Amino acid sequence: MKVLVTGGAGYIGSTICSALKDNGHEAVILDSLITGKEEFTKNRVFYKGDIADKAILDRIFKDHPDIGYTIHCAALIVVPESVEKPYEYYTENVSKSLELFRNLNALGCKNVVFSSSAAIYDDSSNFIVTEESPLNPRSPYARTKYMMEMVLQDFCNAYGMRGIALRYFNPIGADPKMRSGIHLKSPSHLLGKLVDVALGKDPVFKITGVDWDTRDGSGIRDYIHVWDLAMAHIKAIENFDNIFNSSKEGSYMVINLGKGDGVTVKEMVAAFEKVFNQNVNKEEAPPRPGDVPGAYASSDRAAKLLGWKAELSLEQGIEDALKWAELRENILGYK
Repeated sequence: MKVLVTGGAGYIGSTICSALKDNGHEAVILDSLITGKEEFTKNRVFYKGDIADKAILDRIFKDHPDIGYTIHCAALIVVPESVEKPYEYYTENVSKSLELFRNLNALGCKNVVFSSSAAIYDDSSNFIVTEESPLNPRSPYARTKYMMEMVLQDFCNAYGMRGIALRYFNPIGADPKMRSGIHLKSPSHLLGKLVDVALGKDPVFKITGVDWDTRDGSGIRDYIHVWDLAMAHIKAIENFDNIFNSSKEGSYMVINLGKGDGVTVKEMVAAFEKVFNQNVNKEEAPPRPGDVPGAYASSDRAAKLLGWKAELSLEQGIEDALKWAELRENILGYK
């Protein structure tokens, strides 16, 4: 199958493109390279452009009329930055995605897999959430994901489209074949920051928030290896028709993508130190703007509808992240 992947030059998008190739499919990448890396598009079909640009979408579908699916990954994703720059986040994640969906529908590409986020969930007393759990997006970033879920659902109801919103939990690691990984010079996510401290690029790792109502006071997360995450998209594409034929959800549905294990930040730090085989410099700090206690996934629906479950361990995610950090200087031209 041929699949349009927006944001296919980013961390997750590039890994999805590798998984598509490894499973006999072809990715067509659309990426503006504002945050993505052109190195991740090597030997792949790549169009540089904005997702809201109708002209480039027209050209893509003229060149590749057999594209049957779109995986929409393109987005700004840093929670604290979204608090500081809400206009940019609503423009890039909402306004432009709205135009993308409109143009895809007009071009006849009515099957969409949307990269959503577990950040839209409300707090849960036991920290585990299902797809029916209450929602409460508390940052501009999370609200953009929630808004686009509603937009996609409305488009599916009105225009005969079919959409699957995959609610990501916390991706870690890198492509196990080291074709791509975290590409930001200063990553904002937990494991990226731990790697930077371990390799001497940052002086200290800050455990932001230690008074949450968790077993050790630090936030709780569901860490999923990015390759497992990518493989869920392959399962979604390959089983797209069967998913909707066997479901009572109509033309739109949401599916959690997580490992199903709750790991606190302090537990993650301990696991990292064990894999790294030495302690890292760390200190406790207040929560960042937009931070939440966290949650972990019930992945029963993913198992039932996609035939998928996360298989790679937390430790492999850490190992792959450390390995990628040593290699990316040569691949991307910086450490």
